[in-house]
Amino acid sequence: MPKSSFPAVTNADIRLLVLGSLPGEVSLARAQYYAHPQNQFWRLMQAVIGRPLVELAYPERLEALLEAGVGLWDVVRSAERVGSLDTAIRNLEANALADFTATLPALRAVAYNGAKASAVGRTLLGDGTAFAQITLPSSSPAHAVPFERKAAEWLRLRTYLGGGAK
Repeated sequence: MPKSSFPAVTNADIRLLVLGSLPGEVSLARAQYYAHPQNQFWRLMQAVIGRPLVELAYPERLEALLEAGVGLWDVVRSAERVGSLDTAIRNLEANALADFTATLPALRAVAYNGAKASAVGRTLLGDGTAFAQITLPSSSPAHAVPFERKAAEWLRLRTYLGGGAK
């Protein structure tokens, strides 16, 4: 049975769009982006926007991201995958990223959460975008890099938000 991405979390004011590949099993079960308790996404974004996120309920997390100018989506619309690893994604159908990003007038950067998201997203968007494209180390627990190293890369995103938090 194919697995599908969630709707985009966005508004016309976002300056940064963070794109994952496809929600993992825990996220799909909870219908929440980055729901696996060991996924470091919310800690990383907390550092980027300079606002508490980890202790907030999910709807408030999304609201805080939007207020900071950050949107979320995935590069894969649907695919077959056993488990949660990106390497297991098969027969993928991509989201219409070029059409979608064209609807975001304030967009300054697209950040790919991991190598798979980057490979698919860069293929879809190409090189001639009006916004920066940044590949980040995956926030997934399967990407065994110390948090501090991931955070150092993710903190570069502040540049596209006008220095961080609102």
